[in-house]
Amino acid sequence: MAALPTLEIAVRPEWIDYNGHTNMAYYVVMFDKATDVLFDAIGCGQAYRREANHTMYAMESHVTYGRETKLGDRLSVTCRLIDADAKRFHFFCRMAMADSDTQVATFEMLALHVDLAGPHAVPFPPAIQGRLGALLAEHRTFPLPPEVGRKVGIRR
Repeated sequence: MAALPTLEIAVRPEWIDYNGHTNMAYYVVMFDKATDVLFDAIGCGQAYRREANHTMYAMESHVTYGRETKLGDRLSVTCRLIDADAKRFHFFCRMAMADSDTQVATFEMLALHVDLAGPHAVPFPPAIQGRLGALLAEHRTFPLPPEVGRKVGIRR
């Protein structure tokens, strides 16, 4: 897969809940930090916001929790593109134990490109469209993770 940066992060003391493991909200915090890494790699991160007054808004997200983490656990988060159009992209991130690659959690999001002057949705500039297109072409050659497109519900 195209070389997208991986976020390496350790579980912090303030993230531990009364059950002795990472509170579910902090999985989202870690995925949000990985999202910043992804957006920077695509060219639509914090520097882009300052320069263009455009940014990305979250439209929808979904988290799966597969394994608990505890204080000091070292984790790695990798992301890949699933789909994109002129104004949006759909991506998926996988969190794993850094030492064993055992999957811990997943995160799926649909993000919208926004002109902050409105704010209103606008198409990506050509340079970002090009990066998205190239990444998407490569990432589509890999099988979809089984968690993509899941919905919340009780399976019967």
